[in-house]
Amino acid sequence: MDREALKKQVCAAIDQRRERIVALGEAIMDDPELGFKEVRTARRVAEVFAELELPCEEGLALTGVKAQLKGHRPGPTVALMGELDALVVPGHPRAHPQTGAAHACGHNAQIAGLVGAALGLAACRAGDHLTGQIAFMAVPAEEYVEIDYRLGLVQQGRTTFLGGKAEMLEQGHFDGVDMALMIHSGSAEHMEGAVGVAASSNGFLAKNVRFIGRAAHAGMAPEQGINALKAAQLALCAIDAQRETFRDQDCVRVHPILTKGGELVNIVPAEARLETYVRARSDEAMFDAAAKVDRALRGAAMALGCQVEIQTIPGYLPLRNDPLLAQVFKDNAGQLFGNSAYRDLPHSGGSTDAGDLSQVMPVLHPVMKGASGAAHSTGWHIADPDAGYLAPAKALAMMAIDLLWDDAALACRVVQEHRPALSKEAYLKQQKAVFQREVYGGAQA
Repeated sequence: MDREALKKQVCAAIDQRRERIVALGEAIMDDPELGFKEVRTARRVAEVFAELELPCEEGLALTGVKAQLKGHRPGPTVALMGELDALVVPGHPRAHPQTGAAHACGHNAQIAGLVGAALGLAACRAGDHLTGQIAFMAVPAEEYVEIDYRLGLVQQGRTTFLGGKAEMLEQGHFDGVDMALMIHSGSAEHMEGAVGVAASSNGFLAKNVRFIGRAAHAGMAPEQGINALKAAQLALCAIDAQRETFRDQDCVRVHPILTKGGELVNIVPAEARLETYVRARSDEAMFDAAAKVDRALRGAAMALGCQVEIQTIPGYLPLRNDPLLAQVFKDNAGQLFGNSAYRDLPHSGGSTDAGDLSQVMPVLHPVMKGASGAAHSTGWHIADPDAGYLAPAKALAMMAIDLLWDDAALACRVVQEHRPALSKEAYLKQQKAVFQREVYGGAQA
């Protein structure tokens, strides 16, 4: 058997299992779970791996699942990834009635594609023709939500980080993995072509902010109070005033929200809370913008005479898509959609924890059509099952075959040509150092 014949067999096997793969994606869509809580979704994945008799580990970083398909001889390990979690989108027609969780970013399609690739590769005994191994990794908690809950996990010692891939990296579950591939769903009406790869995307860090003032009767004695809400409002204005100092080429994004503004309308607010991300194209630009945000927060506290607590939390690092892996994807996507369907995409202002992995190993995080509606909105869903569920399964499987064929010559070339930005140890040290808590007393100090 030659390589292209094997790829066609695997794609045919995926097509034969179309109903099952689509049903899995739709079942996950109807049962969304938030990060580090994806128990039922992880169980669905593990059950398929057990059926395929693939060696499998569960409970990684609380809910992650990892299975392996071994080749006929030792060699590099290619990880195929999918993300387990949903995000909070109240009003989505398929949101969870209690949590508001909804798959409005296509992670249900990622898992269907990951499982579909495993089904096709295992059915055709692809490992008999490959050197090395394929790791199928269902990863938790990509969506950076429920920050207070996740900080609680950190404080309890259950996790070190707030994102799934960083946590799995910390726990050693990516040790021995040489490169990692995944495919993100895209909305057809928001994509010029069918598939594409952006060279990079933003990283970010997060801030939890608490202004502490003094309560007083808002009608009878407001002069005895210190209005924490006014300090928060002033901080928002000060952050906005910094925007013209952000360089266009750094793609800085700061988007705070007010999560608490007081207790009762007739009491001067003694506590106000903000959350924000500080995103940028590079670590340098991100930390520069974060310092300006901190300065705005301190200044607002001083102006109103209250105290501010600033908790800084590591988010995700900028994404660096590997150019050789991008070419492998382009070649295979052309077989699925036609060569004219591919686009080189511009830098993305969004963020992903695949960026963390991309700092220490070759990573690919492309986009493939199949969805409809704006991402993270109530209208998002997989509108084209063949493009949204089956095509990612085929593309992942085809890339794995290309990389591990011919004594894994292409995978070895990817490893040799890649220049990681950080070692695993340097990455972990840098991200752990981001955790900081500052208390600034303002005029009361």
